[in-house]
Amino acid sequence: MVSDAGGSFPRRMRLLKPSDFARVYDSRQSAAAGPLVLYAAANAADAAAIRVGLSVSRRIGNAVIRNRWKRRLRETFRMVRAGLPAGNDFVIVVRSGEPPAGAEAASRLGETIVSLVRRVVGRRGYAEARPVPREMAAARPKRRR
Repeated sequence: MVSDAGGSFPRRMRLLKPSDFARVYDSRQSAAAGPLVLYAAANAADAAAIRVGLSVSRRIGNAVIRNRWKRRLRETFRMVRAGLPAGNDFVIVVRSGEPPAGAEAASRLGETIVSLVRRVVGRRGYAEARPVPREMAAARPKRRR
């Protein structure tokens, strides 16, 4: 499934450092659909960039399955990135299952990613959300019900 819609996937479009992933996770802005969870955070450093990080754990399957998921997600991101809002960093986490196969499944995966992005970015207060450091999040008392 090689497309021409967007070309390559250079380093500047990827989240590479653990601190980048931690910042996105700590923003606590997420949405889930099917086997995917999408975390998002505004990127104040580069307001024109759209960056993505992928997380596919070992419990998803062996290396072949995990790499198949990552290839599929990278290609889908390349196809839909023009329709995503600039100035955001995204982390896509795969929860379970086999990667979708075929062109129709790839387009559904693209629609899912776009809808997850719209759900998270469209929330009231998203732009003002600031990452909560992990130490503070752990020290906060739990709510009683």
